[in-house]
Amino acid sequence: MSDIEIAQQATMQDVSLLAQQRLGLKAEQLDSYGRYKAKLSLDVMQSLADRPDGKLILVTAISPTPAGEGKTTTTIGLSDALNRIGKQSIVCMREPSMGPCFGMKGGAAGGGYAQVVPMEDINLHFTGDFHAIASAHNLLAAMIDNHIHHGNGLQLDTRKIVWQRVMDMNDRALRQITVGMGGVANGFVREDRFDIVVASEVMAIFCLSASLSELKQRLGDILIGYSFDGVPRFARDLKAEGAMAALLKEALKPNLVQTLENNPAFVHGGPFANIAHGCNSVISTKMALKLSDYVVTEAGFGADLGAEKFINIKCRKSGLRPDLAVVVATVKALKYHGGVEVSALATENLQALEQGMTNLQRHLDNLQRHFGLECVVAINHFVQDSDAEIELVKSRVEAMGARAIVARHWAEGGAGAETLARTVIEKLESPKTTARLLYPDETSLWEKISRVAKDLYRATSVEADAKLKAKIQGLEEEYGHLPVCMAKTPYSFSSDPALRGAPEEHSLTIRDIRLSRGAGFLVVLCGDVMTMPGLPRHPASERIDIDDAGVISGLF
Repeated sequence: MSDIEIAQQATMQDVSLLAQQRLGLKAEQLDSYGRYKAKLSLDVMQSLADRPDGKLILVTAISPTPAGEGKTTTTIGLSDALNRIGKQSIVCMREPSMGPCFGMKGGAAGGGYAQVVPMEDINLHFTGDFHAIASAHNLLAAMIDNHIHHGNGLQLDTRKIVWQRVMDMNDRALRQITVGMGGVANGFVREDRFDIVVASEVMAIFCLSASLSELKQRLGDILIGYSFDGVPRFARDLKAEGAMAALLKEALKPNLVQTLENNPAFVHGGPFANIAHGCNSVISTKMALKLSDYVVTEAGFGADLGAEKFINIKCRKSGLRPDLAVVVATVKALKYHGGVEVSALATENLQALEQGMTNLQRHLDNLQRHFGLECVVAINHFVQDSDAEIELVKSRVEAMGARAIVARHWAEGGAGAETLARTVIEKLESPKTTARLLYPDETSLWEKISRVAKDLYRATSVEADAKLKAKIQGLEEEYGHLPVCMAKTPYSFSSDPALRGAPEEHSLTIRDIRLSRGAGFLVVLCGDVMTMPGLPRHPASERIDIDDAGVISGLF
């Protein structure tokens, strides 16, 4: 069966019973969105303030490939497995964007027998969070043009407005547009663009805010552009932050759903993992840690992007620290990194697998050496994997100072990941070091960029032209304490997606740096990073349909 067919056959528990029986919450702490979705009141955190936090397990992965690694599926399967062996666990995930659902990727709620449900709702509109984020973002865009139309008291230079518009759909025609056409009544003509909602700074702010007051403060800090004499202008200069926060009031409450095995799941927020920090909301992670003994969460793309930003941005700003990292790898993906093309990945190839292990080794080394994290490798199993290939991965991982466990959660649900869950518990119960940041706040911006590039990507040098270096230096005095958010291809340690494995003799070229003042980081653009995807020749939307009974098909 397809993922959606498996999900549609699931027997779901009423979300109010799930909240009461599994989380000990009261009816008044829950805002139900139908029978199977709910939002949790922000007051829950106050009532749990004295309760100790559970253990935080970060699921990350090797560099992604066209073969797929199954990081989200493994995150869900591990949490189900922990519950199966008698532990109390909550899975914390990002909300899917509709753009990829209708584009190339399809649904993003897990797969096989390791899914969160109701799958169709989670992938399509869900509780309206992304609509609220897009509305808050576009309200600010509308207020900028309205201010210019009515006299431009802030003397905004229309050539230097940095706040664009967003929508939650892939549409390449909107990457570069002209607004204000049609005469005096429609404002002033200027160039603009659309990004996808998950690339919005409002999304990043939303996911890093622990309260409504923090949310409003961060929204007010958004840089919107510059005046004619170069003075930066912010959202608070337009008195926009109050209305923006009002639009996000309900969205800020964490979403509660369930896995196929009726275990609690928090699905909340969803920033891009290249242009932003790629993690679910701080508020849902903190709430889950108060409500459960173990929280399993994921970070987008491979560990060089997702895990790095989880620790250097999300953890830095929230005080969170992961207790363990689970690194997801597949035999297929490792062979791809060893030079095998997609069409030949099902054939046993020990030589290519050996070569591709360098990618996994690099990620493990980074997590263990630079972040001080204990690691377990989850080999997400495919039926084509040979016994010899599995044994090779296990032996090489053991030589790297970690353990590799075969997990069959896609086919067997939580039962297929019990060995992985027991290994995770064993690691968590042994003495460990505390996860650490890659660099302190006081490190200069250029040194922060260089540390990520040289320590994690193994670049030999970092290149930028004189104009960009001057821009970075100009940001140093006021914003040098902020972390950097590296925006690069997820498919390679370098900025060239064609360089598989673990390239070393490469130079990282920086083409721009952008201030996300409200989110509290600087985005460092390396290579070509797309913030408004396009649809492929045959998008997934061609296969999605609904029958007369309202049953959706083809979502994945």
